[in-house]
Amino acid sequence: MNWLTSFVRPKLRALVGKDVPDNLWDKCSKCEQMIFHRDLEENLFVCRHCGHHMRLAAKKRLNLLFDQSAYQRISFPSAVQDPLRFRDSRKYSERLKEARQKTQEEDAIIVAKGKIGGFPVVMVVFDFNFMGGSMGAAVGNGILAGAETAVQEKAAFIVVPASGGARMQEGIISLMQMPRTTLAIMQVKEAKLPYITLLTDPTTGGVSASFAMLGDIAIAEPGAMIGFAGLRVIQQTIKHELPKGFQTAEYLLEHGMVDMVVPRIELKNKLTTLLSLIMKNT
Repeated sequence: MNWLTSFVRPKLRALVGKDVPDNLWDKCSKCEQMIFHRDLEENLFVCRHCGHHMRLAAKKRLNLLFDQSAYQRISFPSAVQDPLRFRDSRKYSERLKEARQKTQEEDAIIVAKGKIGGFPVVMVVFDFNFMGGSMGAAVGNGILAGAETAVQEKAAFIVVPASGGARMQEGIISLMQMPRTTLAIMQVKEAKLPYITLLTDPTTGGVSASFAMLGDIAIAEPGAMIGFAGLRVIQQTIKHELPKGFQTAEYLLEHGMVDMVVPRIELKNKLTTLLSLIMKNT
């Protein structure tokens, strides 16, 4: 029996005399505590009970990090839709249409420019709600456009991945985005501009094997899963039990793979401090 639907909602309806919305409460996926949706939003989608950092939609991430939540979106070339005419249990074109309706975005990233702490920044933010934030040709186009804009405007380049990796429906085209995005990052580095990665849950597959792990400074959110292959795949391959906390942000920090793990509420101030140190002579 669902406690909320079977007991709480009927009691509320009896008190207020009208229907109660279904989305008033959310359940933490880690501690399973029920959280009032307004409290959750005010706490930046971090559980007040256990500190679990839930996934954050791309637009909310942009509003959180940019000064006064002000930014200008950067357009980038669209990719050929369904170049391989791929079909698994459903057509790729159908999956794209569904994801676009769900997120109101053309693909899995938003590219935008604005200021953080008064410093110019170009930011690429992934939306996991769009086919698991998977990387296809359109994502490659967006990262390239973001890197080029950062170089043109002498801005810091920040990428916030939340991705399951390469988009299998685009096959080799998707895999080619790994060297392509790496070259885009090299343009930023050659211009002596800072490239910062903010690794969120999850950062995996071809994304972690390319641009996500190339940051001059690598920041991670608490508890974020960061790695290449899944835990089960690794364990079956090496025939050995993995350490506790393997592939978490904290494990990577302990082993020197990321520079810092920063709670979401502190991210804006931390980025401002870093940009003030890096860009004052740029």
